[in-house]
Amino acid sequence: MEAIQWKLLPLLTLLASFLLFFYFQNPSKQYQKNCSLLPYQHYWITSKRIVTPHGIISGAVEVKEGKIVSIVKEEEKNGKTKLENVIDYGEAVVMPGLVDVHAHLDDPGRAEWEGFPSGTQAAAAGGITTLVDMPLNSDPSTVSRETLQLKIKAAESRIYVDVGFWGGLVPENAFNASSLEDLLNAGVLGLKSFMCPSGINDFPMTNASHIKEGLSVLAKYRRPLLVHAEKQLDLESDLRVEGGSNDARSYSTYLKTRPASWEEAAIRDLLTLTKDTRIGAPAEGAHLHIVHLSDSSNSLDLIKVVYYKYDAKSGGDSVTVETCPHYLAFSAEEIRDGDTRFKCSPPIRDAANKEKLWQALLAGHVDMLSSDHSPTLPELKLLDDGDFLRAWGGISSLQFVLPVTWSYGQKYGVTLEQLALWWSERPARLAGQELKGAIAIGNHADMVVWDPDVEFDLDDDPVYLKHSGISAYMGTKLSGKVSATFVRGNLVFKEGKHAPAACGVPILAK
Repeated sequence: MEAIQWKLLPLLTLLASFLLFFYFQNPSKQYQKNCSLLPYQHYWITSKRIVTPHGIISGAVEVKEGKIVSIVKEEEKNGKTKLENVIDYGEAVVMPGLVDVHAHLDDPGRAEWEGFPSGTQAAAAGGITTLVDMPLNSDPSTVSRETLQLKIKAAESRIYVDVGFWGGLVPENAFNASSLEDLLNAGVLGLKSFMCPSGINDFPMTNASHIKEGLSVLAKYRRPLLVHAEKQLDLESDLRVEGGSNDARSYSTYLKTRPASWEEAAIRDLLTLTKDTRIGAPAEGAHLHIVHLSDSSNSLDLIKVVYYKYDAKSGGDSVTVETCPHYLAFSAEEIRDGDTRFKCSPPIRDAANKEKLWQALLAGHVDMLSSDHSPTLPELKLLDDGDFLRAWGGISSLQFVLPVTWSYGQKYGVTLEQLALWWSERPARLAGQELKGAIAIGNHADMVVWDPDVEFDLDDDPVYLKHSGISAYMGTKLSGKVSATFVRGNLVFKEGKHAPAACGVPILAK
């Protein structure tokens, strides 16, 4: 009998392997049970307001196995076979899922600041279907193949939306082409550098020489370099010019320590390098992206010169720029003494600056929006002390960016098509994600369903950020409530409930 059992063992092992293979090759069971709040993979979404690249339509979007397979206008549905598995959203807006190219989830190493699970749950609840995680403030920073692998491992089965990764350009690797190529070959979507101290020890600042080298390596990969554009100048002279109180609890004191001239100086340096990205130039194929622009005066004027003088058709500089909702929602005059929730860098500037920033966004001089979600531990924000000079900087915002942009944008006549352009189409292009950013046939079925007319108090709504109390948005009333979020066809969020399993996909460049 024992001999027979030993003879059967290989057959049983083979049978078990076959069953496991069949299970994983039949994703519908896994899909239904874990990844989605829907019981099917083939279905239709209908709405009277579907935002497509060709305008807003009333109609239906067919989703099958994670992809958009057809789009039918209302008038075209007549006479067609009766649609099955229909989810009717009526007057609610169906829009491409947001692509946030600038978020700090701090995982691994500082997951107590945020982490992949809470961060991506918040993203899903806010209509973000794809985000690209910054190389800091995780520990270690993502500056090599090995540190990228640590981040990918930390993300496995812990992300509710798709997540890509930027790598870090630092002095340690900037002049080592093979090291940068190894990082890029490992799958980062591009590189990020700081022109001022980052506040993280293993992510030191770069200068123009480092950035020039980075662009030359990125050229053959056709991937972007994202730059934090602030360059430290003679701070004492700036403070003498500004004058006034130096009370650390006063926001004006902090604002004086990071004047607009820092942004201007950094951008001036960067624009001497971007000529290398022109057609036929040494770094053709590379692209430079200026993150979180705050200064809408001299810094923006420098960028406008490049935009006016060159364009893609004439083979000009390959440059884009983003700003963030907090620069469009808040102004320095409104920030109370000691309220360090509003500290970030570059800083939130005055109301006149905010108005000009809105005008630049509407006119196309600013290309896109990002959250720059940058959380930390509540004790590091020094909320009790209110010391702006010592508190950790960063705005916690990931879940709120869609309603914030819509609510504050109403004054300026912002349209649904503009939201899709700023938050989906252009960020997807920057990150090299051709199958994202638009409701179009063949694309991933990444969509957000939301009602622009519903008002809600953040304090009364579920917030999934790990430390919601440090967000500058808490205590506000917003318009534009997200009711559902689809990632690759999976209904990952619906009216306060997430899918049971975290089935987001780590995105790696090929």
